[in-house]
Amino acid sequence: MPVNNRIAETHSEMQAWRRDLHQHPELCFEERRTAAIVAEKLRSWGIEVHEGIGVTGVVGVLKGQGTSPRTIGIRADMDALPMQEENDFDHKSTIDGKMHACGHDGHTAILLGTAKYLSETRNFDGTVHFIFQPAEEGGGGGDAMVKDGLFERFPCDGVYGLHNQPGMPRGTFNVRTGPIMASADTAEMKITGKGGHAAYPHLTNDPIAAGVQLYTALQTIVARNVGPVENAVVSVTQFQAGTGINIIPQEAKLAVSIRAMTAQIRDQIEARVKEICAGVAATHGVEIDLDYQRRYPSVVNHEKETQIVARAATEVVGHENVNMETPIRMGSEDFAFMLEACPGCYFFLGTNDETHFQAVHHPEFDFNDEVLSIGASIWARLVEQQLPRQ
Repeated sequence: MPVNNRIAETHSEMQAWRRDLHQHPELCFEERRTAAIVAEKLRSWGIEVHEGIGVTGVVGVLKGQGTSPRTIGIRADMDALPMQEENDFDHKSTIDGKMHACGHDGHTAILLGTAKYLSETRNFDGTVHFIFQPAEEGGGGGDAMVKDGLFERFPCDGVYGLHNQPGMPRGTFNVRTGPIMASADTAEMKITGKGGHAAYPHLTNDPIAAGVQLYTALQTIVARNVGPVENAVVSVTQFQAGTGINIIPQEAKLAVSIRAMTAQIRDQIEARVKEICAGVAATHGVEIDLDYQRRYPSVVNHEKETQIVARAATEVVGHENVNMETPIRMGSEDFAFMLEACPGCYFFLGTNDETHFQAVHHPEFDFNDEVLSIGASIWARLVEQQLPRQ
């Protein structure tokens, strides 16, 4: 693969940065050590640094040679997950209950390597914004940065993000125009009935019975309300009730994870959840308090920017390793907030080989350092293509 030679020379540095971050994982909006390291390195390379954007986010601003007003934003996420690592290598997490199990340590190292290379060469005309985002793992850090004026303060003609993908061969590139990842919403239902003795159910309003009916009805939303060629998921992930075997409880609780690819289907599912809750409550004589939260919108790639990043990737990994029709994924990603505010593209970089095959969020996951130079070379090529020197 034609990895940029100068970037390849910094591979050992990028690996050291990545492994240090892996050893010191930080959760949503706690990325103070990580952000400080990022800021310090950017400053040492002569890059203008802005900290505290979206709580713990960092933006580096680098101007190339010339006077072009064109701009590019490149984003990496920094946060880890609240889970225990089960690896035994030297760079495993040093913090109990926290782990870089999604590869954000690798994403951060890739963008740092890109920043170092571009600061040394400045073989472009325009401005690059290096966006280091906090709290992707459920915290909505992308939304926090946008609401904190990210694109007003650092305007971008296009914004780009990548994610490692263990399920794809190392060095392959997957993307598609339009929706590529689903929205992510949650619904929590508290069912309040009338408890009593299990021997006298006729004297109660059983919240478990209502909960069972609620569960069954929720399963019909995708099967009977969403078109068969559309993509949606409604998964009941929690059902809690009861304290004793001879007691019909007063309360039951359900929690639901909801995914959709389009705004129309997202709206339709929310409406049906509310209707089902009202109907089950009336049927069973219980109260159902519904807390429906819209969290991440779907990730929708813009056509022009998708072609732009695919062209850069093709130069690095080769046409045969670029898939422009990757299947959509029902997982979610808060880069969606940035794509709602600015044209851009989100893509996947394959990391799978004989030693790196565990899925993200697995306790034995580790980012494949062999793709660090590939990712940084794609970013560098993207900048040099889109901000060419005159």
